[in-house]
Amino acid sequence: MPETVLFRQMTEPNETAFSILVPHGWQVEGGIIRVDPMMQTQSAQSIAAKVDFAVKSDAVGSVMIRWLPEMLYCDMRASPAGMMGLFPPGSNYQGMTVCPLMAPQDFLANIVFPGVHPQAINPQIVNQKSLPSFAQKYHQRLASTPMPGGFGHDAATITYVYTEGGMKYQEQSFTVIENLGPMAGGMWSNKEAFYFRAPEGALDEWRPVLSHIQGSVRFNAQWLQQEIVGQMQRSGIFRQVQHASIARDQRMLEIQRQVQDIDREIVEHQQRTNAEIHNDVFLTLTEQEEYLNPYTGDVDTGSNQWDYRWVTADGDEFYVNDEWVDPNIDGAMNRTDWKRTQIRPRFPQ
Repeated sequence: MPETVLFRQMTEPNETAFSILVPHGWQVEGGIIRVDPMMQTQSAQSIAAKVDFAVKSDAVGSVMIRWLPEMLYCDMRASPAGMMGLFPPGSNYQGMTVCPLMAPQDFLANIVFPGVHPQAINPQIVNQKSLPSFAQKYHQRLASTPMPGGFGHDAATITYVYTEGGMKYQEQSFTVIENLGPMAGGMWSNKEAFYFRAPEGALDEWRPVLSHIQGSVRFNAQWLQQEIVGQMQRSGIFRQVQHASIARDQRMLEIQRQVQDIDREIVEHQQRTNAEIHNDVFLTLTEQEEYLNPYTGDVDTGSNQWDYRWVTADGDEFYVNDEWVDPNIDGAMNRTDWKRTQIRPRFPQ
């Protein structure tokens, strides 16, 4: 890990959905993607925006973190159509791949890894860990929101070593599996799926940088508000296809009342929930610190792997171990508005 790291604030390129801190000189790839509902009849995948986004040290991603899109699957084993063999595993049901519910370890090993690394040579799992306490926290946080999640959650992490493009890598992946259960027709999905990697033997060295990138995601409140309302509308339309007895006008009136009553509450609560979920991931995978931003007065989540942290009014960050290094004097980024941040005082201090 370098002695100093300069992070620059960047915006998600497709819909300006979020901002993120990226090490100076690194690359970003992807962003918000959407499934076109016109491509297939009433696809369940078109309800929510999906994220496929990577931050990479170079073009091949020698060191990288990548967020993977949430996909819906359907376990048809308990349905009459499934028992009659009309929708075997691998077939398509309303835009969802028919697949038995998987444990998160199996999903990471059998779906994620071969999907993102089809050219990997000799992949080996060197560590895997179930995270029931995180899954419980995740479930509790979603259950407390105005728009609760599913009915059951399970979380896990897996660490691989493998060779790709002549380079040997170490990679850690993570996901939460959300099971909506029989009441939702056997639907299930992956949540919070991501992985980060580095050359073998260097993952722990780069982990603080990668974790800090992950923790810097901040959603655009306006985008989030529009997305939540849109999901409510699109999910209402999708449920009408599944339950023809629900009148469209009645559903749209219900959406309108919900938007009027809890619009602000949803956005604010969802933002806090997203922040808490991300924070739980960090605490699970690495240690972080909270700092007081001298410009905004807000609490920033930053890395604790360096002794000193500096920020600018634009949100750039500078980390260093030497107390006497001053980025204003050294002219980092040709700026002189760097201010050192202090660790947030803990109650009851």
